[in-house]
Amino acid sequence: MRSPLPTGPRPSPGNGEATGLPPVRGRLTPRAPLAPLVWFKSGGAAEWLVEPADADDLAAFLRDLDPAVPVMALGLGSNLIVRDGGVPGVVVRLGKPFATAAIVDATTLRCGGGASGILVSSTARDAGIAGCEFLRSIPGTVGGFVRMNGGAYGRETADVLVSAEVVLRDGERRTLSRDDLGYSYRHSTLPAGAIVVAATFRGAPGEPAAIQAEMDRIAAAREASQPLRSKTGGSTFKNPEGFRAWQLVDRAGCRGLTLGGAQVSEKHTNFLLNTGDASSADIEALGEEVRARVKATSGVELEWEIQRVGVGA
Repeated sequence: MRSPLPTGPRPSPGNGEATGLPPVRGRLTPRAPLAPLVWFKSGGAAEWLVEPADADDLAAFLRDLDPAVPVMALGLGSNLIVRDGGVPGVVVRLGKPFATAAIVDATTLRCGGGASGILVSSTARDAGIAGCEFLRSIPGTVGGFVRMNGGAYGRETADVLVSAEVVLRDGERRTLSRDDLGYSYRHSTLPAGAIVVAATFRGAPGEPAAIQAEMDRIAAAREASQPLRSKTGGSTFKNPEGFRAWQLVDRAGCRGLTLGGAQVSEKHTNFLLNTGDASSADIEALGEEVRARVKATSGVELEWEIQRVGVGA
């Protein structure tokens, strides 16, 4: 089928000149392959990949970008299926300038939108701030945690977030409180196209050794139960109220189920795997087959937790 992205000659990576897009001080790459940047290692290209130099650079770019051009943020790519036809418009990736974590006071830290959960939790530990240990187990960045109310092991972002600094789709910079984000399970009301550039978290006083012990416990539990060394996207479906998604998938007989190069993990049935040559279409279709089987056997309709973006091939 015809690719939805432009196929004519494209300029080399640059700062936006001669591209029809606003200039950036960071990096602008046309038709950038996204498969290497996501955990499933599948999917098409971004029409444009923008890696801003800082928040001011991002704000100016979005302010001057045609409002009709869609914008999507990309973190570590762990909770994402990029469809095989790629992602039209602009994909924003927050790189090293945003991978920061700094202590504000005895219980508070401010982190860049590109900071990993490991960086946030380790910085908190070193400062004797307890409460952020669960972030150690989430393979993503602060921007994703804030948008999706990321959580694990009985805690979620809403429990520790004070505020988030965002750049809206029109380039406006705004600071939003936790309550402004309208949090619910794995969901926020952050507008589409908004990019989280920083967040402030608050924990409680703790002993670094005890905090490290809790981080070790979480890491060991995750290692024992999840297929961490596979091409996967993390938890595929949200836990329905009163149920565990993995149990429903297991009861539907889906453990080890395959479609093309995609497979339901035998280690943890709420994980889908790329066994080597799966297309994103294989992975998404397998997920839909699992949903259908769960609906047929239990009457429960599973909701995707993994984001699916872009267009089919």
